[in-house]
Amino acid sequence: MLEELTIQNYALIEGFSVSFQKGFNILTGETGAGKSIIVGSLSFLLGAKADPEVIRTGAEEARVSAVVLVDKKNRDALDWLTTRDITPEEDRLIVRRNIRPSGRGTIYIQNIPVTRKDLTEFMGLLFDLHGQHTHESLLKKEAHRKYLDRFAGLEEETAEFNRIFLDLGDKKNALAVSVSSTREREARLEFLKYAVEEIERAAPKTRETRALEIEAQKLGDFEKLAGHVNAASSALFDEEVSVAGLARKTWVSLESAAAIDGKLRAITKRMENLYYEIEDLTEEFRVYREDLKYDPERLEAVEERLTLLYRLKKKYGPDEDTVLAYKAKAEAEIETFSGTEENREKLKAEIETLEKELARRAGEITAKRAAGARILSHQITEILVHLGMPQARFAVSVVSKPSDRKVPYGPWGADEVGFLISSNVGEPLKELARIASGGELSRVMLAVKTALSDADTLETLVFDEIDTGIGGEVALSIGEYLAKIGKRKQIFCVTHLASIAVRADNHLKVEKKNEAGRTVTDISVLHGDERRREIARMLSGDPGIAALAHADALLAKYAMP
Repeated sequence: MLEELTIQNYALIEGFSVSFQKGFNILTGETGAGKSIIVGSLSFLLGAKADPEVIRTGAEEARVSAVVLVDKKNRDALDWLTTRDITPEEDRLIVRRNIRPSGRGTIYIQNIPVTRKDLTEFMGLLFDLHGQHTHESLLKKEAHRKYLDRFAGLEEETAEFNRIFLDLGDKKNALAVSVSSTREREARLEFLKYAVEEIERAAPKTRETRALEIEAQKLGDFEKLAGHVNAASSALFDEEVSVAGLARKTWVSLESAAAIDGKLRAITKRMENLYYEIEDLTEEFRVYREDLKYDPERLEAVEERLTLLYRLKKKYGPDEDTVLAYKAKAEAEIETFSGTEENREKLKAEIETLEKELARRAGEITAKRAAGARILSHQITEILVHLGMPQARFAVSVVSKPSDRKVPYGPWGADEVGFLISSNVGEPLKELARIASGGELSRVMLAVKTALSDADTLETLVFDEIDTGIGGEVALSIGEYLAKIGKRKQIFCVTHLASIAVRADNHLKVEKKNEAGRTVTDISVLHGDERRREIARMLSGDPGIAALAHADALLAKYAMP
């Protein structure tokens, strides 16, 4: 759950921090006030791609942070944190992200640096953001398959199916290569053997290039190094007046002085320690200077070795580990080539086993999808009734993929999944893409998101202007339903409709202001008369007497107690 959001130098926002509550949170404000900026900053914190254009003019960076409460029932999120040694404090985390003009930025979860991929993965376990363009994904069949698999708890199972499917493809490719023309096989085999032999002769070691480059630089700059060492030696112990000599002289003098004035004993002791430290340093430095010899043969050997390693990396990979990995892969391919008929028969047997395994798994996935589809169809139909579509029928279709191949399944199973709907009695079920009404599509999206959120541990749902294209009774039903699911989840909703806003547990207003000649976006929590006047503004644009009376009536009838 999002408890606090802090935004600094993001677009028109100079800086503010706002707290949120459980339940139904509403953001309102005039068009252009900056509601989309706040949603954009939250999207940025959830892992969306960063654009330096969001940095406020004149600022060095844009920063967004949040205090997030993680429910103890959300095992996926807690396990994710545990595997990365990230510990919440009193079930809370601080998540921070910034972006600089270069496009670079940093991301932290509880002061632990993470990647954008990590951020997206973790925040996706807590938040689901539905923007104005999310309808587009709802119209794509591939998204329908993902929605159903998520609802039916099949994501891990289908991911494993996909892994086996890809493994089968690799083995089929290996078999096809092994039975290709003799000339092609021999040419490929000869190339691979040469690569393996070349890498074996060179025997590169991990990070060897860097170590040799450092050594080559030292040998190449020997004259400068020797000059500096000799200068240091002279100052330290070679000169008649040297650091070592002065240290001893100072110590002896201080001992004599301390014999007269005991206050100097502590200083004398420190000088004694310093003298012995200089003696040790001097001896160690003498050894270094004596061992320092110019070795042109070693320099030549190092440069030759570097040339060899550069050539290897140019051919086989950017670093030594990649070169060694190429060798291992080449050896495996040589084994595949060289195994002749025995290896081919082994591959055929493995392919047959994998095909049987996939066929079995595809059947199990189909059965689970069909069962999940029946439940999801029923749940979404019920939700649509509550959203003002009493005659609607929603169906999740699971049918076999059309295929002329011997293997009747694809990377994710044997099924085509599609979302179908009939809005009125007597009408046949149709694909969602054929729905003409944006209002109907908004309600279907809300129903799908709600059904999916009930099936997982997501704690917060964000809806950015889900009221696009709707009004009247439909808006009332959507407001009622959002308030209802707000009793189980934390809901954020950007809306222009008063009939939705009056249902809020927490009403926030976004405003654009002029401060010191600059335009800024600010946000405030509304209570009492402030909220009443904002509802009136949403109703008529002018909070006059009639609009205020209408607002009072709506708040009296629909506002949460």
